[in-house]
Amino acid sequence: MRTPIIAGNWKMHKTVDEAICLTRELKEALKDIKDREIVICPPFVALHALKAELEGSNIKLGAQNCYFEDEGAYTGEVSPVMLKDLGVEYVIIGHSERRGYFNETDELVNKKAKALLKKGLKPIICVGESLEQREASETESVVKKQVFRDLDGIEPYRIKDIVIAYEPIWAIGTGKTATSEEANRVISIIRDTVKEMYSEKEASLIRIQYGGSVKANNAHEILTQSEIDGALVGGASLQTDSFTAIVKY
Repeated sequence: MRTPIIAGNWKMHKTVDEAICLTRELKEALKDIKDREIVICPPFVALHALKAELEGSNIKLGAQNCYFEDEGAYTGEVSPVMLKDLGVEYVIIGHSERRGYFNETDELVNKKAKALLKKGLKPIICVGESLEQREASETESVVKKQVFRDLDGIEPYRIKDIVIAYEPIWAIGTGKTATSEEANRVISIIRDTVKEMYSEKEASLIRIQYGGSVKANNAHEILTQSEIDGALVGGASLQTDSFTAIVKY
C-alpha cells in the first residue's frame, strides 16, 4: 500500500522566528502520527533553522523550488546540493505559481526532477489545468501532456521516489475545490498515464496528491478517495489547528 503524504506549502509566508514557532506547535500536535508522511515546506530562509527543530521528529523538511545545476553563476537560485546539505528530503517543483509568474516550462521541471533524483532528493511535481482549459474540456489532455513531459527520460526505478500533486490552477487560493469524485478521476488519469509510460508496477508505486484549497472541512472527503494519496496544502498549512486536522483526516 502507498503511504499517504501530507505536505504543507508555506509559500512566501513566515519569518524565521514565526516558522520556528509554528514548527514547534506542529511537532507537539502531530507527534503520535505514524501511518502517513508529514512534510513542511517553508521559505528558503527558514530551512536551516527548521533542520535543527525537526531533528528526531516525525515531520520531514521540504523546499518550495530549486535549480537544476549543482553550482554556478545563477544569481538568486538554490541548488539540490545546498538543499540536501540542509536536511531537505522533498522539493516542490512545477507549481502553477512558478509556471505562471516565472514562466517555468515542463522542460525545466523535467530537468529539475532529474537533478533532484540524482542527489537523492524527492520531487513533488505539480500538474494541473487552468479554468479556461477546464471549461474547454481539456483537463485530461493538458494533465497527460504535463505528466509525459515532466517524467520524460526518468528511469522506472526512480518513480517510487516521485510524488505528483494534481493542483487544478483554478482551485489554488480561490476557495474553490474540485469535487472529491472529480479529483479522484483526474488522479486516476494521471496514474494511467504513468502506467502507459512505464508499467503497472510503477503506476501502483507512485503517490499522487491533490492540492487546491484543501481545508480541514473537506480533507476527509478528498483524502479517502481510492486514488488520492495525500494532499499538498497551501493556506491551511499556515495554522497549527487547520494543518493538524488535515493530517489527521
